[in-house]
Amino acid sequence: MQTLVLNGESVVEIKLIAEIAKKMGLKAKILTDEEKEDIGMLNAIRKGRTKQYVDTEDFLKNLRK
Repeated sequence: MQTLVLNGESVVEIKLIAEIAKKMGLKAKILTDEEKEDIGMLNAIRKGRTKQYVDTEDFLKNLRK
């Protein structure tokens, strides 16, 4: 499965693109702001994940510096 993400300022144009995609037999969904934030958060979590143990006390001490 392939995915294409489009971003635009015009709601009318985005809806038109979504309608054309559906007529072509493609799935189309306009994301809400909350869904976009969730995707951004997921990407940040994945990027920051190191799979190493972090001592909570040391982490909190570094934050307080």
